[in-house]
Amino acid sequence: MKPVENTNRLQSLDLLRGIAILGILIMNIQSFAMPSSAYNNPLAFGDLSGFNKITWILSHLFADQKFMSIFSILFGAGIVLITEKKELLTGSSVKLHYTRNLILLLIGLLHAHLIWYGDILVAYALCSFIVYPLRKLSPRKLLITGLLIVSVPSILNGLFQFSLPYMPASELQDLRMDWAPTNELIEQEITAFSSSLSSQIKINSQKALFLETFVFLILFLWRAGGLMLVGMALYKWGVLSAVRSRSFYLKSAFYSLTIGFPIVIYGMYMNFTMNWDFQYSMFTGSQFNYWGSLFIAYGYISLIMVFAQSDNYNTIKKRLASIGQMALTNYILHSFIGAFIFFGIGFGLFGQIDRSFQMLIVSIVCILQYLTSEKWLSSYKFGPLEWVWRSLTYGKKQPFLRS
Repeated sequence: MKPVENTNRLQSLDLLRGIAILGILIMNIQSFAMPSSAYNNPLAFGDLSGFNKITWILSHLFADQKFMSIFSILFGAGIVLITEKKELLTGSSVKLHYTRNLILLLIGLLHAHLIWYGDILVAYALCSFIVYPLRKLSPRKLLITGLLIVSVPSILNGLFQFSLPYMPASELQDLRMDWAPTNELIEQEITAFSSSLSSQIKINSQKALFLETFVFLILFLWRAGGLMLVGMALYKWGVLSAVRSRSFYLKSAFYSLTIGFPIVIYGMYMNFTMNWDFQYSMFTGSQFNYWGSLFIAYGYISLIMVFAQSDNYNTIKKRLASIGQMALTNYILHSFIGAFIFFGIGFGLFGQIDRSFQMLIVSIVCILQYLTSEKWLSSYKFGPLEWVWRSLTYGKKQPFLRS
């Protein structure tokens, strides 16, 4: 077994992956540029008026959890796609699957602890170990099981909120500080990220370990793992391969977006009404986007499938698909760029760039990757990290240069 050749790739999957990678940066840049509390609580740090407020509203409405949901769905679809091919050839995909994702886990750990704590690869690799045995369930069972698993964080969320009145005052204060840190705590985080490489690695590792343990157990395991099962179902139904009718995708997009956007908008309205009080916004207030984003993500998938079916804009599709073919490289490259711009090893602008200007940086990075990914793949068979990942997975140095 060897990696899939370009001629055998599904452009619709690469197209989805490429758009998702670019969309993820809209949210990730907030963690590169600002103290971590500002990601969930926009009042925790920085100016939130004028263009900055508009930027936050638009990014929350159109991007927050939407593109990450698409990426989780695609990861699940990829598990079925790769294991099916392997099983047709040898009858078993166990070794390939676990080797491939163990290497991804190692890449993710290096990324999270040395470059940027917000890594998602560790969570994906760990979830892949768990969902693999379920891949042969029927699409209907995969969808139902996936959605039930996705609902677990909402149940835990409700239990946490219910327990607030019974918490010791010290623990309640710790939660409040996580949601809205004091100026002293914020300055400590800014100093850590703006200082030496060793200081940056130390705080990265601390935050990464928290995400890989506590946050993984209460959120990522269920959200990412459940959506991987949903992705398996959608792939088996042909939804992600752009083979369903144009009418099917347009109707799916209309109904999904009509449901999803009002839910997220109402959630934003209530959070601002409650002045982002942590006892509301950390719990009930977070659930509107948690669920609304799923509908919006599926709406996006449906619209992208219509785009994939179109006979027009082939150059645009090819370039976006090239970004998807190099998803791992482009994703890690985001972190290198973010670290160089905002952390102390580069320009040290952490905590100094407001939200509206962050979007300018996002636009520049997206344009560069849009222009360069296809050019790279015209000379090389894989992105550099994809080549490393595949070579280690198959235990053999893969051909890199195009003949």
